[in-house]
Order: sequence, then C-alpha cells, then structure tokens
Amino acid sequence: MSNTETHPAELRCGSAEDEAPAAGVEVLTARNVPLGGPRAMRVRRTLPQRARTMIGAWCFADHYGPDDVAATGGMDVAPHPHIGLQTVSWLFTGEIEHRDSLGSHAFVRPGELNLMTGGRGISHSEVSTPDTTVLHGVQLWVVLPAEHRDTAPDFRHHVPGRVALDGGEVRVFLGSLAGETSPVRTFTPLLGAEVAVAPGGTVVLDVDPGFEHGVLVDSGDVRVDGTPVRPAELGYLAPGRGALTLANGASEPARLVLLGGPPFEEEIIMWWNFIGRTHEEIVRAREDWQSAAERFGRVEGYEGDRLPAPILPGVTLSPRANPPAGIGRDGRSPR
Repeated sequence: MSNTETHPAELRCGSAEDEAPAAGVEVLTARNVPLGGPRAMRVRRTLPQRARTMIGAWCFADHYGPDDVAATGGMDVAPHPHIGLQTVSWLFTGEIEHRDSLGSHAFVRPGELNLMTGGRGISHSEVSTPDTTVLHGVQLWVVLPAEHRDTAPDFRHHVPGRVALDGGEVRVFLGSLAGETSPVRTFTPLLGAEVAVAPGGTVVLDVDPGFEHGVLVDSGDVRVDGTPVRPAELGYLAPGRGALTLANGASEPARLVLLGGPPFEEEIIMWWNFIGRTHEEIVRAREDWQSAAERFGRVEGYEGDRLPAPILPGVTLSPRANPPAGIGRDGRSPR
C-alpha cells in the first residue's frame, strides 16, 4: 500500500538509547487517512506517529475496514514505488489483486501472507477485486537494515496454518510463536501473527523477552496484560516480558495482530514510500520515480496512471527518533 498523503511527514526513526523495560502498556490511538479523494476508503494509521515511530523493525501499520466497497469503491492504489523496506499484506475479509514490476501477479486473500521486498527499488499496484463487497485487513511495512537496504526486490506468498491454543488460536505469518515458525525470510528477527481469543477467553503466549511488542486490536473487549486496548488501538510493550496475556471480555471472539522484534538501533529517514539514511538518498529516489527510471521498472496490467510523488519540503528532511520504551512523547507513562 502507498502512503497517499500529499504532504507526508519526514521521520527519523530508531530506538532511543538506554531503554528500560516498562511495567505497563503504552496505548497508541490511530489517525484516519484517506486512500484517495473525499469519498475514498479510509485507513487507521497507528504507526508511525509522534508517540512511537517503530516497534522492532515494524515502521508502518494501516488498519482498514470493514469497508463497504459499494460505498467507497474499495482499494485502488495506482503503481507507486518503494525502497529500503518490505511490505506485508494481511487480510481478514475480501480480496486484493497485486501486480508489481517483477512481473508478479498475485491475490491477497484472508489468512494468506503476501510479502514484497522493495530493496533497491520496486513498484506495485493494489486493487480490490470486483467480487469483493467488504474489505478488511492490515498493511504493514518493515525496515530493511542498512546492510540489506539495497537488496534485490522480491515477492513471496505463504499460507500459515492455524495453531490451536488454550483459549484461542494463532496464525504465524512471520517469525516464531506457539511452536510454529514461518518459512518466510526476514532481514531482522521479527514476529507477525494473527491471534483469535475465544469469547470470555484468555490466551497466554510465551514471547521473546528481547523483543518489544505491539498488539493491534481489530475486534473484541481486549485486555493486554490487564490493560484495556480498544479496537483500532495498538498496545505497545517494551522488552523484558517472557509472556503476554490476552483476555477477551466480549461475547464474540476477539481478533488482533501481534507484532514484535528487537529494538531497531539504526536511525532511518522515512518519507512517502521511501526509507533511506540521508536526505540525498530520498531526493534521488524521488527523482528516479518521477523520471520513470529503470530502477523501479513498470507495472503491467494496471489501467491508469502511476501515482506521482509528492513535492519534497523546501528544507533538508528533519527526522525524529523514537521515545524511550514505556514513556510516550508527551512524557506520560503507559497505563
């Protein structure tokens, strides 16, 4: 998915020094972002934001739906570029057609992972299919570490199995959890999983204490280690936990996406759909896209024009860093 904001903020992301484990859960609220015009589909963006820009190498999280495609037209994101990152597509309902400059033509379906590596440069389009009436899911980005940021672009598809748990079930699409390991390669240690918690149930998960974690709630009356996290909110947990307790007080199943990874120590600049290390790197990527350079290839089969890049700000990109774990940018402790 593209960041379709016409004035995207420039961010310098990375973990702050001397982080200490937090006892509580930092709850992050989302902001609404339109994917196109005023009647277009809207997404709820929880990463990046001023309170916290990254969780491990996860740097972007859009949560959307249930979206009535008849009312909004669904998803129609024209060809757009990426560098320095991987995109992770995960659906709950509906279907999206993916095309990219590698020649990949695939479909994103519920419970199936589509992972695209941008590396030194790729472009792709995403369009909800004609039979889709309701669209509902998440789109996530992962930063590539400096040593791999210019890797060759790639595309992978994986269908994880369901793992039954006491009180629910899990599908692990990246990393390892509950005895299940995804075969899909990542360039830093990561965890990505959909977790379902039964009505009135509780799931206790053993997690890596070296990871920080994010719990993005899709539905249910969820408590994360005792802290209420409402639908569309993201609960952040600092490193230091060996277990994570997820409780659902609702009479319907709860659904959430669990993200994790060790704090990402590198500082990066994220602007529009690009992740780099310097202002000049971002400027060069934008110029290459605008000039239709070979670097980004071409997406065949999409009917319509490419997305133009936004105008760069008239100053050197001014990034900002993650706050210390457990303390929001406003200085308040987690609840």
